[in-house]
Amino acid sequence: MRILLVGAGGVGTAAVRIAARRDFFDHMVVADYDPERARAAVGSVGDSRFVAARVDASDEAAVRELLAGHRCDVLLNATDPRFVMPLFRAALDGGSHYLDMAMSLSRPHPERPYEECGVKLGDEQFALDEEWRDRGRLALVGIGVEPGLSDVFARYAADELFDEIEEIGVRDGADLVVDGYAFAPSFSIWTMIEECLNPPVVYEADRPAGRKWFTTEPFSEPEIFDFPEGIGPLECVNVEHEEVLLIPRHVEARRVTFKYGLGSEVIGTLRTLHRLGLDRTDPVAVGPVEVAPRDVVAACLPDPATLGERMRGRTCAGTWVKGSRAGTPRELYLYHVVDNQWSMSEYGSQAVVWQTAVNPVIALELMAEKVWGGAGVLGPEALPPGPFLDRLASYGAPWGMREHRS
Repeated sequence: MRILLVGAGGVGTAAVRIAARRDFFDHMVVADYDPERARAAVGSVGDSRFVAARVDASDEAAVRELLAGHRCDVLLNATDPRFVMPLFRAALDGGSHYLDMAMSLSRPHPERPYEECGVKLGDEQFALDEEWRDRGRLALVGIGVEPGLSDVFARYAADELFDEIEEIGVRDGADLVVDGYAFAPSFSIWTMIEECLNPPVVYEADRPAGRKWFTTEPFSEPEIFDFPEGIGPLECVNVEHEEVLLIPRHVEARRVTFKYGLGSEVIGTLRTLHRLGLDRTDPVAVGPVEVAPRDVVAACLPDPATLGERMRGRTCAGTWVKGSRAGTPRELYLYHVVDNQWSMSEYGSQAVVWQTAVNPVIALELMAEKVWGGAGVLGPEALPPGPFLDRLASYGAPWGMREHRS
């Protein structure tokens, strides 16, 4: 397998460090708009299979040229969601397979944003499903940790642990602390603003056709969820996320939600950014230049990839499932916890980016071995979950399961 990895930030660099310990591929091009970042990622592993390159992720022709020049079989997108569609189209036109960890952006309903969906996450990608099928290529979308591993958990629960499922709820929480910063997100603030301030989406199977996905106010339906391995109880709220759009395509459940343990301080900060218009992506004039306010916010905050040495604690991603087995009610939480001290000592990458990056690397390995495959635009819940979960332990961070405690 020959891979083009676009994006050498925290997640891309972690993917390089994880992949360097595996032997399923022959060649990986690590490309970034900033060539120094690409070279640093490659230099961190000292492996001749990796080469650095410069590319503008928005330039489809340049991406296709890089794919062809290095005879790459697959494009792994490790950029932020703004670049999903140009990279997605470049892979399609270039004849390669494609993976990403976040899907094409949504647009709220113009009149009823907190009731009805407008353009949903991933709609632009799924619109090209037939073209991917016709070309016999796989676009595996949303194969990070959330979405990604959380979808694998949902499919595994449906296949192996439940006969009927009432609700699937992805629940994300952490006890991470970044010393020296009052506010320092552990992943891209651009992405955090996008997913947390957009109207959250909920799926309910019993609603009328065409209305099964609907929206609510940001940070709605707060609940206390007790996270495992010492993280403890956190307040979780509805957030827009891909799993709600992906899981119902291949897993039967009456309700699907995504809730994030943000905490009151983060929610307050995000609301303030929104009130001040600092979440906007359209440029505003600042003297002789134009700049998007959200880009200014991102530039003022530390790069999440650089926070590992200051960070302590654990991050947990998981899928809570409520239903029945053999007529008996049950609730389970399937989860994955990564301790920042472990990920830093083992890989030199902070916990959140490592936990995200390990999943596309496993998926690539399963694709190289023909264990995972297919054609068209598919999410992780469309593929056999057992081989993925079995492989996760061999990467040093096994998953867990517990009877749910409210």
